[in-house]
Parts: sequence; C-alpha cells; structure tokens
Amino acid sequence: MVTITLRLIRNFEYRSVKIIPLRDVDVSRTTEELLEQIKVAVPRTSGVPPPFKTHPYDTLKISHQAHGFKANDIVINMEDDEGLILGPGRTLGESGVTDETEISVFVRAEYEAYKRNPVKKW
Repeated sequence: MVTITLRLIRNFEYRSVKIIPLRDVDVSRTTEELLEQIKVAVPRTSGVPPPFKTHPYDTLKISHQAHGFKANDIVINMEDDEGLILGPGRTLGESGVTDETEISVFVRAEYEAYKRNPVKKW
C-alpha cells in the first residue's frame, strides 16, 4: 500500500489545479480501478471545490516520482506521454507508481487541446 498525490486538473489554461493525497493505494490495482476510486473519493473529500468534484476526469499521468525531477510547466508535464500516461489494463506497479508518486488527473481531450496551444490565460 502506498500514498500518492493527485493533481486534479480542471482547466489547463487558467491553471485550475487542486492537490489531494490518496492513502492506502494498492499498486496491484489497475488504472481503471484507480480512476474509479478517484471518482468516488474526490466528491467525498472535504476542501475540494464543487467544480473539481464534478469534472469528468478520464486520464491519469505520472507527474513525477519522489526525489525525481519536476517539469517546467506548473500545470502538467507534457513530455513522454507514451511512458507516463497510465494505460488501460496495466497495474499501477507495472506503470511505475510507487510511494509518493504524484499523478495528474484530467480530461484527455482538454489536455490534447492544451498541448497544441499551451497558452496560459492567467
């Protein structure tokens, strides 16, 4: 069981990000199971604004590992999508999730639009 940090990204351009911890995560769970756990846990978490609780998150991506480097973009690491986006059917352990991993949670279509035109409006 590990503790991970979730970066709930509601809007890339306006940098709307809420960070919450998720404790006792089993790394033998699949990506889909973690995403379902997040969808159940976020609305129940105090201190999370309502817009973040109802956002239709569909993608998980490793932002960084404990004691590792951080990206220059404060919203999301836009590098190495192939290796860092947690693919379906794989366990968290197979995807490289360890204790204190930070995972971005977002809508894939919004991320792709932001990658094409990474403009910050705030």
